[in-house]
Amino acid sequence: MKRLTKSQDKQLLAGVCARNADYVTIDPTIVRLITVTLAIPTSFFPIVLVYIVAMLLMPIKERV
Repeated sequence: MKRLTKSQDKQLLAGVCARNADYVTIDPTIVRLITVTLAIPTSFFPIVLVYIVAMLLMPIKERV
């Protein structure tokens, strides 16, 4: 079973978008663009809140 963790590679802010991209095997830039695209019409609050919660709750991916 895949476990959702923060990425240590390609970190822009906290690795949340990069790890979500790795989880679904797409480019991290696409996930970042989707995040920003969703944040703008919602006045940033819900998306930023979800991002902060994910940043605090997701464990850091262990390097193998």
